[in-house]
Amino acid sequence: MSDAQAPSPSSSVSSSVSPDSVRAYLKGLQQRIMDSVQALDGSVATVDAWHKPAGEKLQGQGITQIVEGGPVFERAGCGFSDVSGPALPPSATQHRPELAGAPFTAMGVSLVFHPRNPFAPTVHMNVRMIAATPTGGGETVCWFGGGMDLTPYYGFEEDAVHFHQSCADALQPFGEHLYPRFKTWCDEYFYLAHRGEQRGVGGVFFDDFSELGQQRSFEMMQAVGDAFLGAYMPIAKARIATPYTEQHRAHQLYRRGRYVEFNLVWDRGTHFGLQSGGRTESILLSMPPMVSWSYANTPAPDSPEAQLLSTFLIRRDWLGNAAK
Repeated sequence: MSDAQAPSPSSSVSSSVSPDSVRAYLKGLQQRIMDSVQALDGSVATVDAWHKPAGEKLQGQGITQIVEGGPVFERAGCGFSDVSGPALPPSATQHRPELAGAPFTAMGVSLVFHPRNPFAPTVHMNVRMIAATPTGGGETVCWFGGGMDLTPYYGFEEDAVHFHQSCADALQPFGEHLYPRFKTWCDEYFYLAHRGEQRGVGGVFFDDFSELGQQRSFEMMQAVGDAFLGAYMPIAKARIATPYTEQHRAHQLYRRGRYVEFNLVWDRGTHFGLQSGGRTESILLSMPPMVSWSYANTPAPDSPEAQLLSTFLIRRDWLGNAAK
């Protein structure tokens, strides 16, 4: 993510966006998503309500819901958090130096789903709000972030197009320019620089966002969150019964290693959580339950595994001219 793409770092909190309204939306979104997951998987989610008491580096509460070991999802975790702290960590003030060390409140819903079938893609989605008050005084600053991205292990053109079209449709009411901008931002953010590879086929990503004003920016964040089930669940339902072999499974586990590498090395959300003293079990919810690495793994020429790299894990305009 380049500095040139970061939006304006200052915006006052509007009274029309209350913490209570953000909290209510996020908790409702988490429940809608996990209701859909449980219906598809046929499993009952584990619900873990947690609390970090005053006096710790970070205090607040949250709810983690997770399905593990089911017939459809090896792991499908969705977490809600509502926390505050005495000082923003460095990962949150990269583009807001005037807020370095400022006390803050952060709320969000974050999920990662790892299906069992190698032909069903992994998916990530996150929507969040952060508010902080400069230590020297002044107006509280509030901004939004989030997005969703798709990580296939075997590529299907129609899946990538559907996912991107869902993202574009969600953003269209807020400005024609937002999908291409956030699509590019996603491609640049979910990039394993040490491998020279994209993490997946992308989607949309935005951060430090408040340029539409507080209420409209909050509505845009909600539109992204609301679009998730329609973007991902049809893809999952179409792929979860595809027959697969041990070779397909081995490829899936190997490619999951890239997912782990990105989350631990590059992901700002992981860094924010660990730097601010967040709940480690919830921060690492995104990790797949099974993964493998092999030295100098090279797929056979023209194989589906090779096509994943050459055709799908590249920066592409999935919607014709829409992303240019």
